[in-house]
Amino acid sequence: MAAARQAAEIWSARLEASGGHPDFESAWKLARATYWLGSHEDTAEAGRAALQRGLDAARAAIHTRPDRPEGHFWLAANMGALAESFGLRMGLKYRGDIKRELETVLRLDPGFQQGSADRALGRWYFKVPGLFGGSNKKSEAYLRRSLTYDPASHASLYFLAETLHDMGRDADARAALETLIATPSHAGWEPEDREFKAKAQRLLRELRK
Repeated sequence: MAAARQAAEIWSARLEASGGHPDFESAWKLARATYWLGSHEDTAEAGRAALQRGLDAARAAIHTRPDRPEGHFWLAANMGALAESFGLRMGLKYRGDIKRELETVLRLDPGFQQGSADRALGRWYFKVPGLFGGSNKKSEAYLRRSLTYDPASHASLYFLAETLHDMGRDADARAALETLIATPSHAGWEPEDREFKAKAQRLLRELRK
């Protein structure tokens, strides 16, 4: 958290210094840092404040370079985390905007961050109730497509396991979790991968009961 806060302050200072012509790199990197902060703050209020800051930074990136995927992706990521923090009823209001931004990323660069947009859309279809467009079948399809870019993605494997478990396919879910746990962390994504490994071990214990 200390490193993430320091990164956010660096990018924020550079973004402010760029004035009326936002610095694209500073904007999207600030949105990325605040996403991490917003997902790990001790209180819901502090988390939402960080995520709102991320929304503003991502929108600045999009304003500067609408043809690049970074701003669109991190806008969707911050909105998704904000939606989850509010719960289902309030969070549903973000669903259309999140989906639109992720589909924009797919249009601009399908392979962005090793299939991150497919991964996030897979999560979108898992989290959104069927009445509002959610679908476990579509969730699985998007997650499997994300794995074509990185078959060892800890996030994609964990999300796929949750989707498969929800579909009653626990043997397939266990296989995905075992692959995740056995796979080394990705350089540059060690904090995220550590968290997914821990969650995978907990879910695997539950599925083996």
